[in-house]
Amino acid sequence: MAFTEFRPLDEKLLIEYIKATPSLSSKIGNQFDDLTIKEVGDGNLNFVYIVVGTSCSIVIKQALEYIRCIGESWPMTRERAYFEALALKEHRQLCPDHVPEVYHFDRPMSLIGMRFLEPPHIILRKGLIAGIEYPLLAEHISEYMAKTLFYTSLLYRSTMEHKRAVAEFCGNVELCNHTARVVFSDPYRVSQYNHWTSPYLDRDVEALREDNYLKIEIAELKSKFCERAQALIHGDLHTGSVMITLDSTQVIDPEFAFYGPMGFDIGAFLGNLILAYFAQDGHANQRNDRKSYKEWILRTIEETWTLFHKKFTALWDQHKGGSGEAYIPEIYNNPEIQQLVQQKFMKDLFHDTLGFGAAKMIRRIVGVVHVEDFESIKDARKRAACEQQALEFAKMLLKERRKFQAMAEVVSAIASLHLQ
Repeated sequence: MAFTEFRPLDEKLLIEYIKATPSLSSKIGNQFDDLTIKEVGDGNLNFVYIVVGTSCSIVIKQALEYIRCIGESWPMTRERAYFEALALKEHRQLCPDHVPEVYHFDRPMSLIGMRFLEPPHIILRKGLIAGIEYPLLAEHISEYMAKTLFYTSLLYRSTMEHKRAVAEFCGNVELCNHTARVVFSDPYRVSQYNHWTSPYLDRDVEALREDNYLKIEIAELKSKFCERAQALIHGDLHTGSVMITLDSTQVIDPEFAFYGPMGFDIGAFLGNLILAYFAQDGHANQRNDRKSYKEWILRTIEETWTLFHKKFTALWDQHKGGSGEAYIPEIYNNPEIQQLVQQKFMKDLFHDTLGFGAAKMIRRIVGVVHVEDFESIKDARKRAACEQQALEFAKMLLKERRKFQAMAEVVSAIASLHLQ
């Protein structure tokens, strides 16, 4: 059977597709009789199949022409699969320990075949809901962010290299536009796609829309998101985009990838950890009050930034005499100016991280797609209480982010708010 133009695959067609695709059929040893296929997509955007063979298992991901969780009323380009495959390949080259291998990409079919992250890998968000501590999470995710952000920025690349890469990823404009809408616009206006835990958060949502200072701050962040091509960012680096075990951390799903502000990735990840923190009271019970687990989350937030800062600046120091054109050696050639430049850059990145993290938190509470951390709390009143605390903290952080000089201060603010 020929697959020369797009068609959505079901389980039967998928077997035929694998048979016709040597790069996939060879992975499963050309054994088709005992294949088992399970569709495991989270329902938001794509079809995701796990194909289990006798010798190997693979994942097949296919993009649709609309947002799956909403339907055809919200169309979305299938070209996102191309940018996802491109980003996976580049990020794996830069950080092979934490990005799974792509075996096959079919642009007309909008289809990616890649490594199956075998059990006990689970989605990090589910592990956080279950209260599992991951001792290497901060170490691993900081390495991923440091390497992918540094090596795709002008701190490492020449202007020509950087501009060519920016131009390529400008094609992912539709998904960038989607993010700009759901993160920086819809939560601050009436939108048919917004929802929240009503009636408990009705007044909070109204207050959000009437907060003029918040609107000014979110406009500044939207401008940075849309205009600043700082590095190749994942674009959707939340805790649902990480597969994890106690000793393995793998970043998946970079279909929103483009050249944007570094702080958007770092903030998305840390913001989702903060959401997980505020959700813990909703998952506590008489056997486990989750207090020690909340302390672990706070330590992980601080360690992630601290390790990222250390690794990113170490890469900068290592390559400061290289081809990167952000700060060329002829101008920034003495230790004093190098230190001043680095301090300014990292301070700005820290505040960007806090702002984008806060924006992502707000969007996940009152916007179009929420997080399982809160949604899995069945008692609506209890869920709303957790969401209210998270929302209040996010609003404060967005407006007052420049007052913070260290992640330890942010962590202290989270803990103190939760004690009130």
